[in-house]
Amino acid sequence: MPNALRRASETPSPEFCSDCPERARDERLLREKDGVIHRQDVLDREASHRLLNSLQMVVSLLSLQSRMESNAEAASHLSAAANRVATIAHIHRLLHSMDGRQSVAFKQFLDELCADYSKMLGPGERPHRDIVVEGTDVELPTAVSMPLALIVSELLTNAIKHGKGRITVRLEGRSGTGHAISVCNDGPALPEGFDPVAGQGLGMKLVLSLVEQIGGELRIDRGDNNDRTRFSVLFG
Repeated sequence: MPNALRRASETPSPEFCSDCPERARDERLLREKDGVIHRQDVLDREASHRLLNSLQMVVSLLSLQSRMESNAEAASHLSAAANRVATIAHIHRLLHSMDGRQSVAFKQFLDELCADYSKMLGPGERPHRDIVVEGTDVELPTAVSMPLALIVSELLTNAIKHGKGRITVRLEGRSGTGHAISVCNDGPALPEGFDPVAGQGLGMKLVLSLVEQIGGELRIDRGDNNDRTRFSVLFG
């Protein structure tokens, strides 16, 4: 009798095992989900790696062509193109490094970004076209940092292409809880009546779209004497 009682006590009751199939199914689904996430992560990293390799190949080809080009002006343009593609590749790395992070020390990011853009300038330009980062560091959510990085990248490209003199990138807090980031270069100032919304340039349309994405506001300042151009993005 004691043996019979022991065997009975060792047998799980129907009520105790009633959720066993459901639990096993849930565990299996979780394992499958983890597997899908892992495979997607591997694919993303592989795609990023291939893109960077492709960009590096473009840089190498442009650099080689610039060295072989007998026309000095064409060689200079090819070399500048190689520098720009190399900068795009590094920006991609910087943006990809944000993956999985909740926040970014954004001034530190700007320091790295602007250092790369400085390399885009020709040797004769650098003494007169310094790119300076000012302000204090703040931790910004990654969801805001990535669009801001693209905005600053586009504004820097415009400042290098159209402006003169020193370029200043400034990150600062505003009264309340918001922040502002600006890209400013010495003249020539934008023409009176310039309307970024009405412009046909793809770059400015991208900036406006990204500003809207983060719920920000774009402002344009020409300086007291119409001797500079400053784009500022106010965001909360």
